[in-house]
Amino acid sequence: MAKMPKKKTPVSEEKKEWYARLVATHPDVDMKGKNLLYTSVNGHMFTMFSTNAKLGIRLGKDDRETFIRDFDTSLLETYGTVMKEYVRVPDSLLPETALLEPYLKKSYAYVTSLKPKPTKRPKK
Repeated sequence: MAKMPKKKTPVSEEKKEWYARLVATHPDVDMKGKNLLYTSVNGHMFTMFSTNAKLGIRLGKDDRETFIRDFDTSLLETYGTVMKEYVRVPDSLLPETALLEPYLKKSYAYVTSLKPKPTKRPKK
């Protein structure tokens, strides 16, 4: 079976701006990445852009089901793989910071409840 090419689709400036506005609503969160932007805490990513420049938010089961139902969307797919804990944020919802902010908070709360991943950086 052939490997999927690792093509990174740059996120548009408009989407970067909307994403930056959303991330700025949470004081403990910083935007990371260059082409495919993401946020992480304790070694766990909790928002990310896919290879086709779609935003995904990582949520617990109940919040994930609610988001998919309320916004008529699906799980996020990137590199040909369905990300089981990430919902795909419809592009029409990206400018709606007030609607997305509660989900960013829920996502942050969810990943901070997970066991931290060990760092791979050498100790000084």
